[in-house]
Amino acid sequence: MAGKIQGILFDLGDTILDFGTVDVLGKFEAGANLAYQYLVELRQPMPSFASFHRRQLWAFRWNYFKSRFTGREFNTLDILGQLCLRMGHDLSQEQMLELAWRFYQPLARQATVEAGTRELLEELTASGLRLGLVSNTFVPGQTLDRHLAESKLLDLLPVRIYSCDAIHRKPSPEIFQMALRQTQLEPGQTLFVGDSLEADIEGANLAGMISVLKDPQDRHRHSKIQPRHRIHHLAELREILRQYNT
Repeated sequence: MAGKIQGILFDLGDTILDFGTVDVLGKFEAGANLAYQYLVELRQPMPSFASFHRRQLWAFRWNYFKSRFTGREFNTLDILGQLCLRMGHDLSQEQMLELAWRFYQPLARQATVEAGTRELLEELTASGLRLGLVSNTFVPGQTLDRHLAESKLLDLLPVRIYSCDAIHRKPSPEIFQMALRQTQLEPGQTLFVGDSLEADIEGANLAGMISVLKDPQDRHRHSKIQPRHRIHHLAELREILRQYNT
């Protein structure tokens, strides 16, 4: 058995925030519509919504494909900024962040937080554990921070590594090492909790961390990639910690 656990790093989507089954194209169109309406409110010169939506969809699809090929993340703010520039818009940084938030809102509205999550994070923090998260995302970090703040979780996750800022994506060792440096944790003293076998579990295993798979429906029971521990709910982390810290 490894030494005492000093910290826990979490994935974000479907670990801290649960999104469930997402209609990606539907949410994308709904977000594009909110972004379009915001730009209209700002009295910016606009094409038709169909043209605006088509440009956005093409840009996101191209950048998504490129990021999966290169392993390097892109940032929604960059794409929105380029599109606004081509349309002759002149937006402040604050307005660009609000535009990104409007685009993300339909997905944020779908998200839920598992009952007792804040209480658990408060308990872990009070016990002296260092907490943080590492997320593969092209959603701007400022947008996700706003979502976490509205969910009353931001203050309990002081270290947040987003791939769109870090460039690297899980399971790349660089993004795990970045999180460990910022939390001043050793890999063998750190739990990593996530829902993705390839990104979270394999990445954490390769980084020497203690991997915990959140798998509420036991979908990955017989997978080739094996976590050190499995949980259905975040509250089960208490029992895992007892195994190491008592």
